[in-house]
Amino acid sequence: MLSLDDLRKEAEAGTIDTVVAAFTDMQGRLFGKRIQVEYFLEEVVDHGVEGCNYLLALDMEMEPVPGYEMANWEKGYGDFGIAPDMSTLRRVPWLEQNALVLCDVVNHDGTPVVASPRQVLIANYERAHEMGYTPQFATELEFYLYKESYAEAHEKDYAGLTPTIPYILDYHILATTMDEQYLGPIRRGMHAAGIPVEFSKGEAWYGQHEVNMRYADAITSADRHAIYKNGVKEIAFLNGISASFMAKPSEKDIGSSCHVHSSLVGADGKSVFVDENGEETDTFRHYLGGMRRHIKELALMIAPAINSYKRYAAESWAPTSISWGRDNRTCGFRIVGHGQSRRVECRIPGADMNPYLGIAALLAAGLDGIENQIDPGPELVGNAYEAGKAEPFPSTLHEALGLWEGSEFAKRALGEAVHAHYLNYGRYEQKEFDQVVTDYERRRMFERG
Repeated sequence: MLSLDDLRKEAEAGTIDTVVAAFTDMQGRLFGKRIQVEYFLEEVVDHGVEGCNYLLALDMEMEPVPGYEMANWEKGYGDFGIAPDMSTLRRVPWLEQNALVLCDVVNHDGTPVVASPRQVLIANYERAHEMGYTPQFATELEFYLYKESYAEAHEKDYAGLTPTIPYILDYHILATTMDEQYLGPIRRGMHAAGIPVEFSKGEAWYGQHEVNMRYADAITSADRHAIYKNGVKEIAFLNGISASFMAKPSEKDIGSSCHVHSSLVGADGKSVFVDENGEETDTFRHYLGGMRRHIKELALMIAPAINSYKRYAAESWAPTSISWGRDNRTCGFRIVGHGQSRRVECRIPGADMNPYLGIAALLAAGLDGIENQIDPGPELVGNAYEAGKAEPFPSTLHEALGLWEGSEFAKRALGEAVHAHYLNYGRYEQKEFDQVVTDYERRRMFERG
């Protein structure tokens, strides 16, 4: 990490000449500006920069979408402020002479833009603090590496790509050695950027990997997640290959998950999930109960795209239910860890989850469980994939959208403005897909239909 004094010294020495000031959009992408370091130090540190408010009202193709209250043609698509959070300032080791700072999106009067993903999380983080807790989170992101560059993948319409390893490499040392030319720079780069890495490992399919980061408070973890995901893609680009965090790259592939681990720490710095004897507390059970109670109506925050739901398939390592179990990978919620490390692992999100929105949703649900003493119900023992054994998670964006639209909890916990903003997002995503003719339809119907 860099302090302001560090940055001034680096600027004087000529070792840093550019600062990337970025925030995360609805889809989880980093948006912002590259700023000459002298201007950043003289002006931006105190006054921030500005950007068009349509950046929180776009689809993936960068098309302005109607229906958003905060940004629209009627209001002229004005600017909002992009205010650096200097505690996030860091080097970008894989980009020459670059630093990066994450920013909050603010209105002209300095108040937060409430629908901004980072602000959605901050609001729930502050609520946890009011209740006496510091929420601790970590995300496990899986991704695929392909031999084609991004330009080559685009030319091939992202079909028929070649995984860097042509066989399953789960925990496979030889196979991961073959990809170490890519994974090594990712691990070392993240560590040098102030994102402590635990390990990398091969995952469950051809060319699939996982690099895990250390546990931290909820906002820090989401910040690291956003920088890491962008950084993996940049490092892949610099090495002439491509990386994908799609939840399900093809119907033949195992999906890429984002398992989310969480716990709560009290004022004494100790977990409130266990007592002095290491036994699980009512706080733990109610936190889990709240997550289970609300996860379906918050599915839009957890699985935000059409493709997200293609990952949920029986015996695919992705859960299909909201069941909970102890060290049971067939369940949506897996209880892991011992003593102070006792935590809930939510296995439902995919690698396409926006970290701020997903963590905010899970945290809001868990806190509601504590406040209302929600019981999680009985543990599932055995195979949660067995038909009729567990309550299913939504299987389509259409289903998730209906649950979100009718959710009084989402309106109350996240705010009506946030609820309306992301309802518009979900409706547009579903409408756009409903108009598309897919390869599946052409293959089945072009000749034989």
